[in-house]
Amino acid sequence: MDEWISLNEVSFVRSRRTILDGIDWNISPGDNWVVLGANGSGKTTLLRLLAGYLWPTQGRITVLGERFGQTDLRELRMKIGWVGSFLEAQIPSGQAPLDLIVSGKFASIGIFQTPAEDDYRKARDLAKRLGCEKIIELPYGVLSQGEKQRLLIARAMIHHPQLLILDEPCAGLDLVSREQLLRTLQALGEAPDAPCMVLVTHHLQEIMPAFTHVFLLKEGRRLASGTKEEILRSELLSETFGIAVEVVAENGRYWTKVSFTG
Repeated sequence: MDEWISLNEVSFVRSRRTILDGIDWNISPGDNWVVLGANGSGKTTLLRLLAGYLWPTQGRITVLGERFGQTDLRELRMKIGWVGSFLEAQIPSGQAPLDLIVSGKFASIGIFQTPAEDDYRKARDLAKRLGCEKIIELPYGVLSQGEKQRLLIARAMIHHPQLLILDEPCAGLDLVSREQLLRTLQALGEAPDAPCMVLVTHHLQEIMPAFTHVFLLKEGRRLASGTKEEILRSELLSETFGIAVEVVAENGRYWTKVSFTG
């Protein structure tokens, strides 16, 4: 397929403020991407454009072979899983975890159609696979942040998405919960039926070996993109974040050392 996921000269303007400016980006099947950039660089806006929740001010977007303007975005979103604060904020505290997982099949918050019994069986299987089978009888509001994130991944995976978007899924997690979630993402990336994953993070240590490519955003523009080995270099990360950064790689993981001067 010539265009599987691509953005061509995409810009997004809101209230006369340019949030994204002339973005070009191509994702091939089998690649998993990380989007890095400082606060306000446009990362979440970029993801919402990919998922069809926002429409570009200019430019052309193709996702999973479907070009915006020539496809039903409601149908397209059924092929995309989303995990992040944009979704989490909409979930009622009394939501039952099994219903939350099943709702992913319909790309909705809440269930407005009648699920099949098989949908609940799949939900239980996913809960077990992702290590949250012990919490499925508890209301969503009493769960820890790590438990909520694993449930959201289960919700995103129930309809076998071709694209899984992860918007800072480790935000608010303690060290143990973060590593548990990262191992979950690594296992998803290694699975035979793995979706393409796009992860937004501020922290290089959250880039697991399953992620193959990196896209750097700075002030709404693409600074650089390519394989991890090409992009995760000290000089590029220093330019991205506007501070002296040393990148350290060890055992397939990355860390940063930050230098303050002046």
